[in-house]
Amino acid sequence: MGWNIRAIPALLAIGLLPFATLSGCDSGRTPESLARDAAPPAEFVEAQAAWRRARAEALTAPDGWAGLVGLHWIGPGPHYVGSGAGNGVRLAVGPSELGMVDVRGDGIRLVPEPGVALTLDGEPLNGTARLGLDSATGGPTVVGFDAGKGRLVVIRRGKRHAIRVWHEAALARTAFRGIEYWPGGPDWVVAGQYTRHPERRLVQVADIVGTIEQVANPGVIEFEHDGRTHRIEVLAPGPEGGAIAFVDATSGHGSYGIGRYLDVDLPAAEGPVRLDFNRAYNPPCAFSAYSTCRLTPDANRLDLRIEAGEKAYVAPPTP
Repeated sequence: MGWNIRAIPALLAIGLLPFATLSGCDSGRTPESLARDAAPPAEFVEAQAAWRRARAEALTAPDGWAGLVGLHWIGPGPHYVGSGAGNGVRLAVGPSELGMVDVRGDGIRLVPEPGVALTLDGEPLNGTARLGLDSATGGPTVVGFDAGKGRLVVIRRGKRHAIRVWHEAALARTAFRGIEYWPGGPDWVVAGQYTRHPERRLVQVADIVGTIEQVANPGVIEFEHDGRTHRIEVLAPGPEGGAIAFVDATSGHGSYGIGRYLDVDLPAAEGPVRLDFNRAYNPPCAFSAYSTCRLTPDANRLDLRIEAGEKAYVAPPTP
C-alpha cells in the first residue's frame, strides 16, 4: 500500500487514516486500484498544500524574511542613518537622512531627522524615542519609514547590536520564486518520544555571524525510521525561530547546506511527539543574507536521508 507501518500510529492520531489494513496479497487488484491505494489521502495532500501556502505568504509578507534589505552592525555612540552617501549606516532604500541612532550604556535612542515622516510601532514619531531590542518582551520597537513601506529594528547578538531593515521593494520579496519540495509523503509523518534531560544542560551554539551562545538543552527526541533509532536534541527557542534544527544526508545535496528546522509541539514533561518532516523548512538565511541563523549542533547530524520538506532555495539573480 505504500505506507510505512511506523507512520500509521501518527496518521491515526491526526485523523488522516480512518483505518489501516495489512494484506499479504493483491490478487485480483487492477493497476488503477493499486495506484489509488498508493496515493496519499486527500486530507493529507490538502493539509500540506495549505501549510505551504501559509509558509510562502509569511516569507513574502512586508516583514517576512524575504523582505530584508539590510543588516548594519553598530558600536557604541551615535550613528547617522539614511540612504545618502554621508551616513555611517547607509540604507539600500529610504529617505536620504532618516535620523541618528545613539547606542549608550543605558539604552538606545533614535533622534529623527527634522521633517522626515517616521512612525514608532505604527504611531507618528514626533521626537526622540528609546528603541527596545528584539530580545525585549513583546519584541523590538519598530520604526517605520517611506509611508510604511520600510521598517527597521535594533537587534542584539551576543554583545553586538545591529540595525535590521525591511522594505516592500526588496528584490528577494518581489521576485520570490517559490519553494521546491522533496516528494515526501505520509511515510515521513513519524511518531517520536520526547524525554527531558535529568539535569539542567547548556550547550554552545554558534550562528552564521560568529556569535556563540550558551543555549538551554532541555531534552531529546528519539524516533525510528527504516528500522533505526535517531536522536534530535531540543534547544531553547532562538531569536530567529523556536524550531528544532537538524542536518541530514540531503543537506548540501538538494537541501539547504546548514540544515533545516522543524516545528514540534512538545509535552509539558515527557511523552509522544509528532514529527512531520514534510514540513521541514529552511532557516531564514536560506532566503536572506541579512539574517543571523543558528547553526545546527553536531548532535543533530542525522545519518538519514530525509527526502521530505523544503529543498534549497534558488534566489533570483541580482540585477
